[in-house]
Amino acid sequence: MTYTWNNKTVDTYPDLDGNADVIFNVHWRLTGEDENGNVGSVYGTQSLDTSDLSSFTAFADITEEMINEWVEAAMGEEEVQAKKANIDAQIEEKINPTVVTKQIGA
Repeated sequence: MTYTWNNKTVDTYPDLDGNADVIFNVHWRLTGEDENGNVGSVYGTQSLDTSDLSSFTAFADITEEMINEWVEAAMGEEEVQAKKANIDAQIEEKINPTVVTKQIGA
């Protein structure tokens, strides 16, 4: 299973403590794909702690990899694993559905 983060959309404070474009909220999507091309995903937002800006990185220098790390750290390992388990369950449901919707007379 391969998991991929998309964290390209963020909310910023235009100015916070003399720093420009401080990211405080990330709009994320985590997508998983199995070896057969079955896909599942979850999405949401994650607040980031802006109380200590001593290691502030300018917005222009931020990479998607950095955002991924920040989001995972803010969520915590247990929550990240729960989201991956949700994706795994979605894919399992596609492969072995527990409910099938059918039409009468079709």
